[in-house]
Parts: sequence; C-alpha cells; structure tokens
Amino acid sequence: MKYYLVVGEASGDLHGANLMKALKTADPQAHFRFFGGNLMQAEGGTLVKHYADMAFMGFVEVVANLKTVIKNLKSCKQDIAAYQPDVLVLIDFPGFNLKIAEYAKARGILVCYYISPKVWAWNQKRVLKIKRIVDHLFCILPFEVDFYKTWGMPVDYVGNPLLDAVSAFNPDPDFLQKNRLNGPGIIALLPGSRKQEISRLLPDMVNTAANFPGYQFVVAGAPAFQRAYYDEYLSGTDIPVVFDATYDLLSHACAAIVASGTATLETALFNVPQVVVYKGGALTIAIGRMLIKLKFISLVNLIMDKLVVRELIQQDCVPQKIGGELDLLINDAAYRQTMLSNYDELDIRMGKPGASAKTAELIVKYTKQRV
Repeated sequence: MKYYLVVGEASGDLHGANLMKALKTADPQAHFRFFGGNLMQAEGGTLVKHYADMAFMGFVEVVANLKTVIKNLKSCKQDIAAYQPDVLVLIDFPGFNLKIAEYAKARGILVCYYISPKVWAWNQKRVLKIKRIVDHLFCILPFEVDFYKTWGMPVDYVGNPLLDAVSAFNPDPDFLQKNRLNGPGIIALLPGSRKQEISRLLPDMVNTAANFPGYQFVVAGAPAFQRAYYDEYLSGTDIPVVFDATYDLLSHACAAIVASGTATLETALFNVPQVVVYKGGALTIAIGRMLIKLKFISLVNLIMDKLVVRELIQQDCVPQKIGGELDLLINDAAYRQTMLSNYDELDIRMGKPGASAKTAELIVKYTKQRV
C-alpha cells in the first residue's frame, strides 16, 4: 500500500522513522512518500520536503513566515493529489497537519493522525473539527483518552513512541573518546531543534555554563544544522557540539538544561535531573498565556500532573535562575533524589514500548478495511 506521511520537526522525524520501520513489518509492500527528515529518509521512500524548511515556532513567527507556510501547504496538497496514497499519516504538527487532513478528507483519502494535537491545552472545541476530518486518531498520553471521550470521540491509545526510541538505543562505547569528553561532570545542553529556540535559549545556557568551571557542558546539535550555525553562540568558549548522539550524551550526563518539548521527556527517561527552559517572542507569550490553560509546559510535569522539574519561562529564563536550579540538581542530594524518585513513578505511568508497532498494525488494519 501507499503511505504519505507528514511531520514538521525533529521529534516527528524520529517517530515517523520508527513508524515507517514498523509499517514495513506490518505491510511488506509498503511504499512511502513524505514531508520529513533524515531519519525517515533512511527508512526509504521519497523525501519531498525537509522539516527544517517548515518548523516555525509561535503565533508571531508563523505569521511572519506566512508566505512560506502557505507555499508549503500548497506544495503538500498538490503532491498528495498526484501520489494518491491509500492512507495519509499525519504526525503531530497540528497547525499545518489539520489543514492537510481537511484537504485529504474532502478527497476521500483515509486520514490517520498519530500523536494527537494538544487540543486539551487550548481551544478544546477544535475536537469537533478533528472528529470531522480525521478518521483514526492515535494518542500517546494516557490522559488524552478520557479527554476525547468527554467529547464523544473514540481514539486508539497506543502508548508513547519515545519508549520505542529509548529501548532501541544502543550506546556507543566510544562516544566519550570520539568527542574528547571526560565522562564525569557532563552537563547536557538541549536548546531545541528550531532556529527560534536555539537563538533564544542557547545564549542563556552558555552564560550559565560560565559559572560552573568544574563541569563540561556539551550541546546536543539538531540534525538540521551544521556546527557553523552554533559557532555564532559558542565563540570564545570550549563548549563542544555533538550531532546525532543526543541519547549517548544523556546516558553520560549528570544533569541537563532542556528546551521545553519532547526532549524533556527523553531526558527524564534517561534519569537525568533537568531544568526546563522556554523563551518565546513577547507577543507570542502574551497570546499563549491568554489561550493556554495549563499548569505546566513540560511533558514530564503534565503527565505526572505535578511539579517534578522546574520550569523557567520567559523572564525567569535567565542565567542566574538557571544556574541556581542547576546547582541544586548537582549539589543538593535530597533535591536530586526527589526528582529521580518522581522519574521512577513516571516510568510506571509511561508503560512499555511498542507504540510504533501497535500504531502500524492499526493503520494497516484500518486501511485494508477501507479498501
């Protein structure tokens, strides 16, 4: 069967690649075409557009790049029409993907949505639109099932695909030597995978590092960028950047400073104490605070429904406060252990690996039923 997948950022590329791998097992005749990234490309099929050309973060940033967004939407719709897939598989990235879902649904293409749009965070009435334009929705967070149930929408809970990625990870025994790292005392810096995130967060991370001379700070480089991009923020420092090795970095880190997003959950799954940071445009943040009704922004805290990791947002995201939290994570044994104990509880709530395989089997089943 012919599968068309659309993702818009690095985490979607990871989950898309794992899903493609599982689809090839569930359907040996699978053919792929996609908007994605390097990891998906490694699984075969045809990459139409790289997510690096699509990832705009925040209300204002999307408006500022509206011409590019519209161009990408038009290109995606035309390519889907030409390819005529048996099923469209959309992965997260709701601002873009819900428009693609509406287009495909109107043309009789089966629409499967993997990793539910976070409509529980704001504008919950969007569920009504999702019910209309999405044939099958696959949720990865336990509380989402009950949320959609209150709106009369049946969904499939498949577990979290990060568990698949983490369980499949094979540590590189030469990681430290290859990257000339010392081992103990590594602090991982995960500034995100989009230009807006990196430009706003990495300078504060670097300035924080200056106050911890006894530790080795290491940046996890996003796959869409080259070392030269990071040099702008790292000049005058000896902070290294490692690419395609985030899990290796986390497996050696004693603490981490992490941009809010999927990486916060990955860091927790590697049992690395962390401080979560986020900084957006002033107008974007103001709009978000009016619309988004959540107590937390990090996945760790949202899943646990309590404050497990400290979140430093906007005006609180400054080296002094980041450094204060990092000092607690490193030097306060009780504080550190409390976080690690909460991580143990998180592991239980997250369940077992298998989301990719389960989702693939369901997609194949629903597509065959349709045919």
